[in-house]
Parts: sequence; structure tokens; C-alpha cells
Amino acid sequence: MEATNTQMKTVVFDDAIVRAFSIVTVVWGIVAFLAGAWIAAALSFWQVNLDLEWLSFGRLRPLHTNAAIFAFVGNGMFAGIYYSTQRLLKVRMANDFLSWANFWGWQLVIVLAAVTYPLGLTQSKEYAELIWPIDLLVVVVWVVFAINFFWTLAKRNEKNLYVAIWFYISTIVTIAVLYIVNNLQIPTSLTHSYPIFGGVQDALVQWWYGHNAVAFFLTTPPLGLMYYFMVKAAERPVYSYRLSVVHFWSLIFLYIWAGPHHLLYTALPDWAQTLGMIFSVMLWAPSWGGMLNGLLTLRGAWDKLRTDPVIKFFVVAVTFYGMSTFEGPLLSIKSVSALGHYTDWIIGHVHGGALGWNGFMTFGILYWMWPRLYGTKLWSKRLAEWHFWFATIGILMYIVSMWVSGVSQGLFWRAMDAEGYLMYPDFIEGLTNSRAMYATRLAGGVLYLASAFLLVWNLIMTAKQGSPATVSIQVPAKRAEGDKESAWKLLTSAPMLFIGGILVLAIWFGASGGLLSPVLLAVLIVVFVAGIISYGLHQRKWGEWYGLVERHALVFTILALVAILIGGAVEIIPTIIVSEKVPMNITAEMIEADPELAETAKWLQKPYTPLELAGRDVYVSEGCYTCHSQMIRPFRHEVLRYGDYSRLEESLLDFPFQWGSKRTGLDLARVGGKYDHLWHYLHLMDPRSTSPASNMPTYTHFKTKTLDAAVYVGRMRVLAKLGVPYTDEDFARAEARFAQQGQEISDYLSEKGVEVAPNSELVAVIAYLQQLGKTNELPQPATPVEAPAPEAAPAEGEATTAALETAPAGE
Repeated sequence: MEATNTQMKTVVFDDAIVRAFSIVTVVWGIVAFLAGAWIAAALSFWQVNLDLEWLSFGRLRPLHTNAAIFAFVGNGMFAGIYYSTQRLLKVRMANDFLSWANFWGWQLVIVLAAVTYPLGLTQSKEYAELIWPIDLLVVVVWVVFAINFFWTLAKRNEKNLYVAIWFYISTIVTIAVLYIVNNLQIPTSLTHSYPIFGGVQDALVQWWYGHNAVAFFLTTPPLGLMYYFMVKAAERPVYSYRLSVVHFWSLIFLYIWAGPHHLLYTALPDWAQTLGMIFSVMLWAPSWGGMLNGLLTLRGAWDKLRTDPVIKFFVVAVTFYGMSTFEGPLLSIKSVSALGHYTDWIIGHVHGGALGWNGFMTFGILYWMWPRLYGTKLWSKRLAEWHFWFATIGILMYIVSMWVSGVSQGLFWRAMDAEGYLMYPDFIEGLTNSRAMYATRLAGGVLYLASAFLLVWNLIMTAKQGSPATVSIQVPAKRAEGDKESAWKLLTSAPMLFIGGILVLAIWFGASGGLLSPVLLAVLIVVFVAGIISYGLHQRKWGEWYGLVERHALVFTILALVAILIGGAVEIIPTIIVSEKVPMNITAEMIEADPELAETAKWLQKPYTPLELAGRDVYVSEGCYTCHSQMIRPFRHEVLRYGDYSRLEESLLDFPFQWGSKRTGLDLARVGGKYDHLWHYLHLMDPRSTSPASNMPTYTHFKTKTLDAAVYVGRMRVLAKLGVPYTDEDFARAEARFAQQGQEISDYLSEKGVEVAPNSELVAVIAYLQQLGKTNELPQPATPVEAPAPEAAPAEGEATTAALETAPAGE
């Protein structure tokens, strides 16, 4: 940059990094869509697995979801942020090396994920399956991105932060918090670890992360990009600045509370479920406010919808955003969740957001941005139109088929006859009734995949007819002072004190009880009314205050961080405290003192034996949670089908939890003891031998792979650090117990004519499945032995009662 005679300087934008991210966006998009089509085919035709462990649904499903979210949408997000940030802040990215470190680091993460998932190396946590060394790499890359972004903010030549930048800031800080907390773990080896949270704690933390990964990776970045690229394409200003302010702050504050709606009717405490549902329903308002702000930005430009394919992509993307953010709160209502959860309806909902909202937004950005990166026009608008219609038809076929399949599954599972018993007791009947919808889903997915190749060809030809463009602008040599005001002064001003006071009092009121609640409610109302009056009397000053906050990047970031931390802390900390209070060893004396502990003792989970732990780890590595839940909800139809409903105490020692979120197969929470070892053997070797209509892949590799007992002794020691009540005696006897239990199962199968090694994965998985859901016998009090009362000598020819009872037969 060089200053001119008129005290101006030239800023040359770094668009090479944007081109790089745009290219890999398309490449990884094809990979994600191809993986999705493959596993969709596997659900219709189990033979697609080719009897190879690396191609099973449980291993490829995380590859598809991660490729779609972090590779396709993620790289598209980086491309859009790097392009728009430089132009909004009128400055080149702070450091070229950091930009390229972000690029190559992110691609390395994606390649490692693509290698490890098919190998069965996974944490088995949705959208967070990466093993711990790759998690560390993700954190490093994200920190590099954050440093580069905030450094650029500090160097900016534009004092005001445009609305798109707000969403980028919230994304960066929130994803950092979510990812680090959800991936706190203790390694047991280079490729394996256990999370520090277990059971209900892990479930809540996981879905606090899982839901908000959707919020802050698949929602806030595309919204920021919408506020930039849609405005540029329409050549119209944002419809309402005030609406964008309300949209942003209400969205990031409310979204973070909504995670528990993924756990309705589970063993999660009721208060957390209700809180998640309420905040999810409240999300309707800010979500639709953002959608309307986007669509109304096109006022006066709707004629472009006929002629410009970019506007078509943007309009459909925002429409899908509105549809998804209507459907999400709807599904969070308990009565609706009771029907839709665990069904294909959820799959349709997720794809409407990921491929409808995110996919179409990414396509629109690429079509608008790519020609400008090469200093030319789009090669073929007609081809882009064809892409639009093929993709639209494809995604609608996908979503509608999953809606129909999901609702029919929910109704099928809960159908009862006049006597109150299951009308369709065989679970597999529901699966066979969805076959046509699965075929429709596959056809829609293939059409969406095919449409992406039209994008590839169009972008290649566009690049060929142009050349990489270098864009520069003139800015004043003296940098704009956007952060001039004192951060402390802004954070302690009257508006901030009112807002902070209301939040503190609201949380305190929610956590309090007894006589304190009415007092806090009264104070809360007074402070709230005082805040409204203050705003009414000093509206201009409040507006000036927010204008100063908007220019102060540090203060803005702090406020965004506080907004997202509140909800997580309020939900997670009490849940951890409650589950930690459950005693791990309940004695008869404790039950006598507190009879309510009898119910807890009955369901309290026992530590896994070494062989059961090995089988569980194999189960986790295969991604079995993608098709099987381990959480029976308290509904009559579920209790009749699977067994007694699940309790919080049953999974406290599960690291990670395996409650699942989809039932393509039966719930396994009570499968222990329901079938013999031979049935499980046959089912794993060839599922069609026990369930002729099953679409489950075969697991023949379980029979040939063996396990080392010593490995699981080390893992038991790690679990002991996490609170699992293993003793020194358990460690000392672990290898012998491993061999003994394995031999018992192997001998049983041998008697049935099946030879299996006692240390095989197959035997370990059977051991794990056979203990699921078994209840405990209540501990009995130790009865003191009393001296027997002296008895009179029996008459001649008579015998005592005790003697008669113990006498051998015939005497």
C-alpha cells in the first residue's frame, strides 16, 4: 500500500485465497453429495455395502454429514467471508500466511476425516465424530482464522461494522466455545479417547453443541453472507437496519438455549426439556424476521427473479431458511416431537436446511462471485437455470419423501388396537412400508448430485474465458478510528447496566424457589419497566450508544460472547450437578434411610466388564447409533415394543452416551437377554437370516478381528478417572475376566455348531448387547446371626423339622 499525493492509499484485495476456497467448495460438494447418494442407496439396497466394513452405513454416514457441513458449506463460508470482509472493511486480510494456513489446515482436517471415518476411527458423537488429534488440529486452524479475522478488524479502514460482520463475529466466538467444550476428552491412545462427560451430561452437552453447530455454522454465517451477497445481487439496500439489529441479537441469544429439544421425553430432567422447547418456539420470531428482511430487500427488484439465476438461488435459499426455521420450532413442541423424533421426518428437516438453505445460498454466491474473481461474465445463464431447476426438483423430492416416510413411521409405531396393544408389533413392517419413499429420496439425491456437475462445467468455462482478476480500491491514508471509545465506558453505560441487570435477575428468578421467587419477580418487573422508560426518554442516547458499540469490535465481541454463554451455563451446570449427586454405590442401609433410593438402585448402571467394554467400543466405532437408539421414551407403545422406559441412572457410566437420534433399526436399550448368543451371531453375520426384510449391512469382519485384553485394562483406568467405580481388584482380574467371559460365549456358540475365537470382536459385541437394560437386585441388609434357642429333645422316633428338610431322599 502506498499513499498518494492526495493522502490516499491503494488497498489490493487478496482474492487468490477466495478462488482457492471456491474451488474446493465445489470439489468437496461433489464428494458430499456422492457420499449421500451412496448411503441413500444402501438404505434401499443393502448389497451396496459390498460386504466391506469400510463402506457400511454407520461408517459412511459421518463422512457424508461432515463433508456436507464442514467441507462443502464450511469452505463456501470461508470463501464468502474472505471476499466480503475485505470489501466491507476496505482492507486486505491482515496476513496472507494466516489466510493460507487456514486454507491448507482446513483441507487437511477434511482429508483426515475422509480417511479415519471409513476406518472406524470416531468418537461417535453427531457432527463431532473426529478423533482427538484431529480435534486439536481443528482448534488450531480455527484460532488461525480468528486471529486473521480480528486482526483485520483492527486494521480496518471503515469505522462501522456492517451487519454481515456481526454474524461472522458471533460464528467465530461461538464455534470456538462449542467445539472445545463438547470435545473435552481423555485420550487412551493416539486414535481413541473417552469424553469427560457421560450419560445425561454427555447427551446435553452434545446436543447443546449439535444444535448450535447448526445455528452458528449453518445459520449465522450464511445469514451474514445473505446480508452481503443478496444485497449486491439485488442492487438494493437491506430492507430494515433496525430489523437486522433485533434479528441478530435475539437470534444468537435464543438459539443457544434450544439444544434440549433434541432430547424430549428422554432421561434428561424435565425442566431442561421444557426450557429447550420454550426457547425453540421463541426462535420463530427472530428467524422469520431475518427471512423477511432478506426477501423484502428485493423490493423493487423482483423483475430480476425472471432473468437472473443468482436471484433465483438466493430467493429459494431464503425460502428454505424460513421453512426450516418454522419446522424446527414445530418439531420442538413435545406433542409433535413424540410423533416425529427418531423418524425420517428429522432427516428431511435436516436436508431442507443443509441442502436447501445452505446449498442454494452457496450456489448463488459462487455464481455471483466467480465471474468477478476472473473479470468476466458467467459463461452460461441457461446452464445455471438448468442447475437451479434440477437442484430444486431434487431437493423437493428428497424432503417430501422423508416427510411422508417419517410421519407414516411415527403413526405406524404408535398404532394401537381396541384392546390397547400394538397393532403392528413387528418393527420391520414400518421399514418395508418406507421402501418407496427411500427410492424417491435416492432419486432426488441423485438429481441434486447431477445438477452440481452443471455448476462445475459452468464455472470451468467461466474461468477459461477470463483470467484471475486483481481488485484494488483507494482509501484515505489515515485509518478510520472505529474503536475510539473506551470499552469499559461502553460496558458500564446505562443501557448495558439495564440489560445486564434484567438478565441476572431473570436467571436468578428461574433458579430460585420459595419466598425468594416473588421478591425477585417484583424486582425484575421494576427493572424491566425502568429500562423501557429510560429507552423512551433517552431513545436517541440509546441509539448513539449502540452505534458506538457497533464501531467497537472488542466490545461487540464481548457482548456476543456473553449472549451465547448464558444459555449454555444455565442448562449444563445444573444438569451436571444433579447427575453428580446420584450415588454410585447404594447399600441396604441407605435404602432403609431413604426408601426412594430403592428405585435408583434398581436401575443404577453397573460398570462394564472388560469384555463388555471392548464390545461397546466396537459398537461405537461402527457408528451403530446412526440406526439404533438406546433410549425408550415413556409412551405405552414404546414400552410394549421395547420394554420399560429408560431412566437417567441407566447410562451415567456411558462414555460417550449412545441414546441415538434415528431408528432405522430397533431400540436396543432393553435387548439384553431377549435373544440368545446364537441369534446375535446369526444377526451380525447375515441380518436377513433373522429379519428377512432388514437393510442392515453384514458384519462378518467381527468374526476374524481379535482384541487385546490389555488394551481395555488401560481404558478401564481412564474411565476410573472419569468416575466409573472400578477398583484395584477389577484391574488385577481384568484380563482373566476378559478371557473367562469370552470363553463362556465361545463355548455356548460351539455347542450350537459355531466356532468363534473367545477374543474376537464378535464375542465382545455379543457380551455388550446381552447386558443392555438389565436391572439390579436390591441390596439386602446383612442379618446378624443369632444363637438358636434351646430346643426340647425330640421324643423317641421323632425328627426335627430341620433334619427332615435336609435329609437325603429315601431317608
